[in-house]
Amino acid sequence: MRKILVAGNWKMHGSKAMTETLVTGILAGINNNDHVDIAVFPPSPYLAQVESLAAGSSLNWGAQDVNPNTQGAHTGEIDCSMLRNFGCSMVLVGHSERRANYADTDELVAEKFAAALAAYLVPVLCVGESLQERQEGRTMEVINRQIDAVLDRTGVTGFTDAILAYEPVWAIGTGQTASPGQAQEIHANIRTKFAVMNDTISGQMRILYGGSVNGSNAAELFAQTDIDGGLIGGASLKSEDFLAIYNAIQR
Repeated sequence: MRKILVAGNWKMHGSKAMTETLVTGILAGINNNDHVDIAVFPPSPYLAQVESLAAGSSLNWGAQDVNPNTQGAHTGEIDCSMLRNFGCSMVLVGHSERRANYADTDELVAEKFAAALAAYLVPVLCVGESLQERQEGRTMEVINRQIDAVLDRTGVTGFTDAILAYEPVWAIGTGQTASPGQAQEIHANIRTKFAVMNDTISGQMRILYGGSVNGSNAAELFAQTDIDGGLIGGASLKSEDFLAIYNAIQR
């Protein structure tokens, strides 16, 4: 059985005080549940502090983005070796905000995915459609395009240890959430896509849902056959809200 992952994306929120309060609160509330993994993705300036607080615990941490190049003349950027230096085990690639606001093309996302794999980081590939694309009936067309760019770069074996996160853009930070049935349909379509190429990878790959997940809707969402946890935004910024999602897991 695939293990549920509850992952918190802090986005551009944080301070030293907030990081200490949040991580300390999470550590006090997790109970080494064998059915759930838990991770946080803080802004890069706080990775060292998270490492200091969480080292040796069951809390995992990763970065929100990475430059696919190695160290060099890339002012303001962070490469995979730097993330590994601060104990990161994961990195988000292709988050919708990076795609929409910072010109992360499908091809650039594929480069980041491949660079993460080469550095033994687990890439969490974010895919999803806008409201207009959903209304036009193009949801799977968009998702297939985003995934195919990575497949063209790494092949299906590149997904052996990777994680996918389906995040309908229209549900991120809006309070709107895809119904469990809507989310399950897309997750099942994604898994079927991979099953055609490699049934083993399809069966073991974790596919998260991201889009206004909270303690009230988490249990029903995560009970769906092909939803293996959540990429949590706003509800990950307070330990009690994040832990309410973690504690909603029943499998």
